[in-house]
Amino acid sequence: MSTETLEKEVVVKPSESLLSKRRKKLITDPLIDDNPVTVQVLGICSSLAVTTQMQPTLVMAISVIFVVALSNFAISLMRNTIPARVRIIVQLAVVATLVTIVSEILKAFAYDMYKELSVFIGLIITNCIVMGRLEAFAMGNKPYDSMLDGLGSALGYSWIILTVAFFRELWGSGAVFGVPVFSYVSSLFGPDFKLATNGLMVTPVGAFIILGLIVWVQRTKTGYVEH
Repeated sequence: MSTETLEKEVVVKPSESLLSKRRKKLITDPLIDDNPVTVQVLGICSSLAVTTQMQPTLVMAISVIFVVALSNFAISLMRNTIPARVRIIVQLAVVATLVTIVSEILKAFAYDMYKELSVFIGLIITNCIVMGRLEAFAMGNKPYDSMLDGLGSALGYSWIILTVAFFRELWGSGAVFGVPVFSYVSSLFGPDFKLATNGLMVTPVGAFIILGLIVWVQRTKTGYVEH
């Protein structure tokens, strides 16, 4: 009686590249098609509050990118050890730690910006975009994918607030990053020519108008319809 040894072929699947098509979509989808501000309507408060000038808006954007990407990564690493009943508390603790790091860095190296943004930096903890990505994605996916998802959502938020800030500062103050654009352009056409600013742009109403126009243009282009 002979015994036959059956050898099973071990099929090794090729590992997914760091920026595969699927992973690229984690970054690109929130920029336009699934933008957290214009499509999901999240993070509206800070979009109105910090966008009067480009400089503080840029700092806010970098802060949100840092917090969302790293909090997604950290929560994903711990996702299998976090009890379901305390997961929100753990998420808040991680986000609060990262926000505190951002706040302390600003306090140490950019104190004037810290004084201007301190309240809004602190409110990143309760930003719906941050908590939404932790709950919807990081709790059920691998760390690297979760970090890419957080990065994409934060970039989608960032380009919206930077666009709003650009037009608000330009039309409201006649400047961009503090550079007096309107004054320079006016000087090219002689002393009798002067570009006028619009005081409405430095109020929340101006931010609503610009944000509404961005939503209208984007949804017209993508064909997105609210259901």
